[in-house]
Amino acid sequence: MQIKLNNPLDMHLHLRDGEMLETVGPLSADSFSGAIIMPNLLPPITDKASLLGYKQRINSAIGDRDFTLYMTLFFKPDYSRDFLLSIRDELTAIKLYPAGITTNSEGGLSGFDIDELRPILTTMSELNIPLCIHGETNGFVMDRESEFVPVYEKLAKNFPDLTIIMEHITTKASVDALDKYDNLYATITLHHLLITLDDVAGGMLQPHLFCKPIAKRYEDRDALQKVALEAHPKVMFGSDSAPHPQDSKECPGCAAGVFTAPIALQALAELFDKNDKLNNLQAFVNTNACRIYNIIPTEKTITLEKKPFVVPDKYGTVVPMFAGQELSWSIV
Repeated sequence: MQIKLNNPLDMHLHLRDGEMLETVGPLSADSFSGAIIMPNLLPPITDKASLLGYKQRINSAIGDRDFTLYMTLFFKPDYSRDFLLSIRDELTAIKLYPAGITTNSEGGLSGFDIDELRPILTTMSELNIPLCIHGETNGFVMDRESEFVPVYEKLAKNFPDLTIIMEHITTKASVDALDKYDNLYATITLHHLLITLDDVAGGMLQPHLFCKPIAKRYEDRDALQKVALEAHPKVMFGSDSAPHPQDSKECPGCAAGVFTAPIALQALAELFDKNDKLNNLQAFVNTNACRIYNIIPTEKTITLEKKPFVVPDKYGTVVPMFAGQELSWSIV
């Protein structure tokens, strides 16, 4: 049994830089037609020169593979209209991080005062630049995303022409918010579709499943699966694949991030197949994203076959999700 995916997209991807980029960049480019590239490097991507330089380094790492880079800026409230116009042709979205909430986000936003944000968000609305948000507060770790939902709703209400992407949603509360405002959308990761906090810390601690936002409850995972498997028109796949070296994961102060890029399509096919929803996988990994972002990706067909695939123990220095385990689908 085989299925063909046309132009599969990863709408939330961390490629890092330097040696790590050289390892993980080709892996995404082998499986996907393109990806939204996260800007939280050190230092973050905040100007045209750093954006173009990073894009050049990614293209060098992936070589001649067909893979469209959808570049983003790290959100700063003082970006001018002239600056955004000067970079618009190279820019797909702007990514907002609350300060200190996740990897390399120390320079993020400290508050969500509507009047202070109005100039930049109005300009983004007028220039059709989507706003991607890592939506968490600094509250109790299991409540951080749910506590952030009112912020999403406030932004959606005050800026109805702004496309707002709730990134890597993990809760039923975020799923419920999807249909409240026309301009709210969401990405969902592979790992949040499959695991709960029990998988991370219910027995022996599993560092390679530790991420931010942290996996939640069974009812949250069920809500995510429902909208993903039905290919709800406002959700799309974003891996949030976040590689860290093995020694940064298997240590005190474990880094947050799950590495899924090279096994994501195989695992998604397994999930959708088990639920008799394979016909909806194309919309989840392509059609919805193309409509939401108004993009036309690189032409690429990925063929998946229902044939066992043993996930490698490591890719370079990075341990993937399901390392050493067998998945029921393979990329041909």
